[in-house]
Formats: sequence, C-alpha cells, structure tokens
Amino acid sequence: MYKLKVATGTDLAAGTCNNLSIVLVGVHGESEVHRLPHQWNNFIAGAVTEFNITVNKDLGELLMVRLYMERYLNFPLDPWYCNYVTVTCPKGQLYQFPLYQWILKSEEIPEGKGVVITKNTHPVLQQQRKLELGIKRETHNGLEINLNGFSVNTDSWHILEDIKLVSSLRRSQYSDIVSKIWKEDAFFGSQYLNGINPTLIKKCVKIPGNFPVTEQMVAPSLGASTNLQKELQNGHIFLADYEVFQGVPANTINGKPQYSAAPMCLLWKNPQNQLVPIAIQISQIPGKNFPIFLPSDSEYDWVLAKIWVRSADFQLHEVDTHLLRTHLLAEVFSIATTRQLPMGHPMYKLIIPHLRYTLEINAFARTKLIGPKGVFDQALVTGNGGVPVLLKKAMAEVTYSSLCLPDDIKGRGMEHIPNYLYRDDGMKIWAAIESFVSNIINYYYTSDEMVKEDPELQAWVAEIFKEGFLQNKSSGVPYSLGTRASLIKYLTMVIFRCSAQHAAVNSGQFDFYSWMPNGPTTMKSPPPSTKGVTTMETILEALPDVNSTTVGISTVWVLSNEPMDRRRLGEYPDERFTEKTPQQFIKKFQQQLSEISKCIQERNKTMRLPYPYLDPSQIENGVSI
Repeated sequence: MYKLKVATGTDLAAGTCNNLSIVLVGVHGESEVHRLPHQWNNFIAGAVTEFNITVNKDLGELLMVRLYMERYLNFPLDPWYCNYVTVTCPKGQLYQFPLYQWILKSEEIPEGKGVVITKNTHPVLQQQRKLELGIKRETHNGLEINLNGFSVNTDSWHILEDIKLVSSLRRSQYSDIVSKIWKEDAFFGSQYLNGINPTLIKKCVKIPGNFPVTEQMVAPSLGASTNLQKELQNGHIFLADYEVFQGVPANTINGKPQYSAAPMCLLWKNPQNQLVPIAIQISQIPGKNFPIFLPSDSEYDWVLAKIWVRSADFQLHEVDTHLLRTHLLAEVFSIATTRQLPMGHPMYKLIIPHLRYTLEINAFARTKLIGPKGVFDQALVTGNGGVPVLLKKAMAEVTYSSLCLPDDIKGRGMEHIPNYLYRDDGMKIWAAIESFVSNIINYYYTSDEMVKEDPELQAWVAEIFKEGFLQNKSSGVPYSLGTRASLIKYLTMVIFRCSAQHAAVNSGQFDFYSWMPNGPTTMKSPPPSTKGVTTMETILEALPDVNSTTVGISTVWVLSNEPMDRRRLGEYPDERFTEKTPQQFIKKFQQQLSEISKCIQERNKTMRLPYPYLDPSQIENGVSI
C-alpha cells in the first residue's frame, strides 16, 4: 500500500474539477494508472488530500510520478496548480515530488533530490529531463488562469453538488458556509437584514390586496399561540415586494428564452427573533396559475419558490441597489464636484477622497458589464435590453429619504427588528461621518447665511439635482441648501453612499452569490403554475446553464475584491486640509471609526456567519470596484 498526499496551490484559482490519475515510476518499473477518487473538494485551492493505492509489485526506489488529467463528465479541461505530491512506500520510505506549477493535461514530476546528470543517472530520469527541457524550449512557462472550461459549456447542471466545481475554484471565507445553509428558512430571511441587499424589506401593516394570504395558509408556520392578524398588529410581519420587475423584458441566453418574475414574499419575526418566510407568490397577479407557496408545501416546491425570490433579489440588487444607488450616483457626485467646486473649496477637499476611481470603474462597467455583449447579456435575465427599462423604473422610486440611512430605516419601519446588523453598524458609521462633517462645516461656515450665499456650493447641489435626479422635486432631493444642518445631512449622505453603502452592497457578493442557487443570474423555465410537480430535476433545468453560472461567479468574484491600492474609510494620505484644526477633526474621525471596528470584530467572533461588510477597517473610501 502506497500512501499519497496531493497538494493543490493556495491561489484561489488553483483548483480543478478534472479527473486525475497517477503512475508511480521506480527503478524496478512502474505502476498501473490509478484514477484518484473524484470528489468536489479533493483538488480545490489549498487542499492537501490523502489517497491510498495498491501496487502489485515492488517498484524499488521511486524516481518520479506521472500525473494525468482528463475531463470530468462533459466539462472541458481546466488548468490545475499542483504544489507537490508525496509518496510513502509500504516500508515507510518517504519520497517528495515538488512541482509548484500549472498542469493542463499531464506532467512528469521527478523526485525532489537535486541530481546532476552523469552517465550513471538512471535512463528514466535522463529521458524525463530531456523531454522536460524540450517542452520548455518550445513553449513559454506557465498557463493562463481562467475558467474557460466552464465558460463554453452551455448545458444545464445535472447534479446540484457539481456547482461547487465552479464556485470552489474561487473561494472566500464565508462562501462555503452559505453553500451549506442556503436552504434554511432562517438563513433565507436573514439575508434581508444582513445579506447583500439589505434595503428592500419593510414592515407590513396590511396584507396587499394582490397577495391574498389567508390565516389558514400561514397557521402551520405561526403555530397555535398566535395568528396572522395578531402578528401584523405586533409589527412582526414584513414584506419583500419585487413589483419593479413588472414589464421588464427577459433576455435570451445560449439561444434559449429566459424567464423573470416579480414575486412577493411575506416574512415573520418568530419568537426566536429569526426572520423566516411564510408565504411566496411568484407574481404580482394572484390567480389559479400563480399559487401561493408555503413552508408546508413539498420540499422541492418550497425550495424552488425561494430560488425564484433569490433570483429576483439578485437582479434588483445588481441593477438598483448596487449599480444605480451607489455607482451611478457616485458618478454624478464626482462630475458635479469636478465641474462646480474648485480645489481650494473646503467641500472639494472633503468630498474628493470619496470619489477616487469612480469614473474609471463606471467606464469599465458600461463596456464589460451592462454594455452590448457584456456580462449582463451573457448571463443575466435582464440583459442589455432589460437594464435600461429596470433602471428607469427604479430611478422613479429613488427618494432623498431612501438615500439617507436614518430616514430609510424609519420609512421602512425597520427601527426595532432584532439582528439587523446592516442597520446597527450603518447607523454608527453614519453618526461618525455626520460628526466629522459637522465639525468641518461649522469650522468653515460660521452661519447659515454663508451656506445660502456660497455660489459654488449652490451650483454643485443644483447640478446634482438637475443631472442626477432630472429635476424631480417629488424625490425630495434638495436643489439648494439654506442651512448648515441641511448641508451636513447632504454631505453625510454623499460620503456614506460612496463608502459604507457601497461596501454593504458590494463586498459580500461572492460570499452570498458564489453558491449559485442562492442568487441565480437567470431562470430558464417559467415559474411553476401548480404545486406538487417540482422535482430536483426540474429545479436543475430551471437554473442557469453552466456557462452562465461561470460568468456570474467570476463576475461577483472580481466585484467583491477591492483594488490593491486601497484607502479605507477615513484614510486621507493626500493632506488637502493644511490647517491644524481640520487635521484634528480627521484624527477624531479615525478614532471613532477604529472604536466601531473593534466592536464589530468582537461581535463577529461569536457568529456562525459574521457580518464584516460595514467594519470601517474593510470599507473603501469610495466606489472603486
């Protein structure tokens, strides 16, 4: 019995889903080809996996090993980075075979001892070295790191677990946890509070007329001690409504029509302070063909209903919460600041650090993400044709209060629900930014009159209102500012939205979306019109194709990683404020953020799935990715 250890590189792209085989080569001959067991986590990044193989002859001193890679099912070959192989022989001798390079098809790895070729060198080693050098002289060293093997596969998924073959090639600290708990109702509900789209949910005081949930439907979920009406009165019922998707055209991907929906989801804060779904309607129009799905339905009916909600949430998050309400607004702030505020203006000095790289990343998004043949066209149900429609509808719902965290929390009735960490952490950061801005404003503006009579400031505010909000007075967005208090609130909104808000809706994308069923980019089958017919096979048929999945996972991986040249919230290495007093305000701001960070990190140590996205030490100063 030979004992093997096979080590995959730690680079997050190092893993592979290929079938791997090995041959041991010794001075007395070589073994037969041994296929290593194929499991999704055997060759993921950082894995050191042990195998036992039986060889029916004495190989003697081991000289090298040969590794072979073959396709798994219908997935094309993808590169694998092998660190090393070790082999322990039956008599206990340990042989090491270091590689530390990429493999695509096969590789011969000599034993690790340094050897100078002489006439006494074993012929097997001489031949191996000759072949190795021949290959190196004809080719450049190294292989492209990509996911091309998956990106050309237009099939449906056949086994749910195989999705890990893609997601495991790029991993994060929390993505594995999400893949294990994604079916749990409590996790599904918690994402409305601490997931990647924590601004949609609102308290429900009356069941909408187009969502005819009855007492009898939800009684099994609520239990005998209460009822729906009582829970509504107690403020324990919440609604996630995706009405904005009504009328948004669906994409065609891989020549197949895609499907979107505008679901409604009713949630309940249970006595354990968990937010759990209790009813889902995958349409805005009730009726025979749009049943209300319940936790008491069959397992697959309920899972598919939740998947439809998660797919709608993915679209709304990417186009509205993320693109529109952070990236595009930050672009408006950036252009207006450059056009209307001179470098010597204190508001320019205050704001410009939070607009770093915004125009560059947005230009990239227009060409690579939402532009023709971009990511949205390739993988999202909205596609390039649906994005403008959805953006227009979403823009009509943007209000000043929805952009200001304290007002938004109050407006949605979310002040008191427990375990709402986006709210708790966000309010602390909002207060810290507001205190910093207040100190700066009161230092430079000694009266409300100064604010009102500052032509450059007023021109800046007016341009944002005109170009960013299309002069829509019903939005409540100011078109002029007359007091220091109003200016403080406005600037706090701008800085919070460009920094903390963007972090909250961007940094965790890979954590929550790398397990694709928790955030499908599209759906290939229409919503179920009847109960009791859903199977795992129909769920797999409804989920995105392999290549769409790959594009989605690769994209959220890129978007979740800030640039190497980071400047975290409150870091101002460019000393634009030269006076001593504003510099002291900056230090105080940094101290406040540091205390907030310590509290968040201590809390997160106790959590199964931490919430790190509003930790100031992790928040980028601006929209830079």
